[in-house]
Amino acid sequence: MTVSRTFSIIKPDATRRNLTGAIDAMLEEAGLRIVAQKRLRLTRAQAEEFYAVHKARPFFADLVAFMTSGPVVVQVLEGEDAVARNRAVMGATDPAKAEPGTIRKRFGESIEANSVHGSDSPETAAAEIAFFFTPAEITG
Repeated sequence: MTVSRTFSIIKPDATRRNLTGAIDAMLEEAGLRIVAQKRLRLTRAQAEEFYAVHKARPFFADLVAFMTSGPVVVQVLEGEDAVARNRAVMGATDPAKAEPGTIRKRFGESIEANSVHGSDSPETAAAEIAFFFTPAEITG
């Protein structure tokens, strides 16, 4: 396997409950390094652009409202097979269906308020990283 990067968001439900450190610890224990990190509050325009792929879906407006409801932590994670490793530690989108020991099982409150977002492919990861970070902001 080769070292690669992926993108992660700690969502408003998790930052509101002060879970950033606990989630970061789980990511690091899974073998991922945090090579860039920012705490910010998404604007409506940013959320709409970032989640544009879901624009036609019925949950789009609720997703944008939720993601702008409080601060988020955006991150670049690095490790062997980073996308798959991050998705494994995150767990299933629905916390009720997530495996024990995953972030969403431990901290998720609902399908929407499931504490984290992670890229679903290396191509998506590259685009999502570039949306929030310049190359100079990522430490290797």
